[in-house]
Amino acid sequence: MDWPSVLDPFATINLPLADWANDWMRWLTSNYRSVFQAIKAIVKLALDLVEDGLRNTPQTLLLVFFTAFAWQIVNRATAILVFCAMATIGIIGAWDPAMTSLAVLVTAVSISTLVGLPLGILCSRVNWVWGIVRPALDFMQTIPSFTYLVPVILLFGIGNVPGVIVTAFFATPPLVRLTNLGLREVRADLVEAADAFGVSPMKRLWSIELPLARPVIMAGINQTVMLSLAMSVIASMISVAGLGRLVLVGISQLDLARASVGGLGIVLLAIVFDRVTQGFGFTRRDRGNLGLWEHGPIGWLRASFKPHGRFKS
Repeated sequence: MDWPSVLDPFATINLPLADWANDWMRWLTSNYRSVFQAIKAIVKLALDLVEDGLRNTPQTLLLVFFTAFAWQIVNRATAILVFCAMATIGIIGAWDPAMTSLAVLVTAVSISTLVGLPLGILCSRVNWVWGIVRPALDFMQTIPSFTYLVPVILLFGIGNVPGVIVTAFFATPPLVRLTNLGLREVRADLVEAADAFGVSPMKRLWSIELPLARPVIMAGINQTVMLSLAMSVIASMISVAGLGRLVLVGISQLDLARASVGGLGIVLLAIVFDRVTQGFGFTRRDRGNLGLWEHGPIGWLRASFKPHGRFKS
């Protein structure tokens, strides 16, 4: 028996994981490059649409829209907070980078929602799918965020579009987990009652389960938004424009002013999105027994044309 090899086994046993990873990446790029280019083109189309809309709209109109939207979804206090935060972003000279970051964020969160929500619903319905997806989510949430950049660069290149893709991939796991959790926690007696009345599974999902699980699902979307903002600085390493690039350039050049502007802009955007996305999880009870369209600016307008209309901020 070779005792040195027994005492020091890893000197002779070597799993060629690095070679396998390189071979797999070469196989993907050589056989499916057209697929990845098609994905990139679709994401670029969506990103350009959002970014052009944000950049071509006058700043005052955007500020009014953001404020009114926050008032409608949450309440007047949140609207004031959103107005102050967005106005501060403009005053410190970070409006244009913030709009780029906002476009990347909106596009990435939209992709995460389109992928994560159906996958979470499927996981709540089929246990064996959840058994496969759960370890993958564990891996995605524990792997260092910088590691995501390597395959994205090899498959999609650099720029804003790869930044959207890597951000969406990084931010999707919480939405899948919390969608699955929210649907599994729906009271069984309500589901049984719906089945007893002959409600179809699809109608039961849309009319009973998703509304009851909405607060938990919206918490997942909130976490997805926060992770997307956290990824903005890391994604700037692959030439993604926006507030993250200001921070990265400030760090690399020891420029405290530029890094402070970018960092403050990211913080303010995070506060705005955190407060607004929480509002999507509000129930009718949270709004003082009022529907979504019975308060805020729309509720105010409706009440203005009704003699005894009720209105709350």
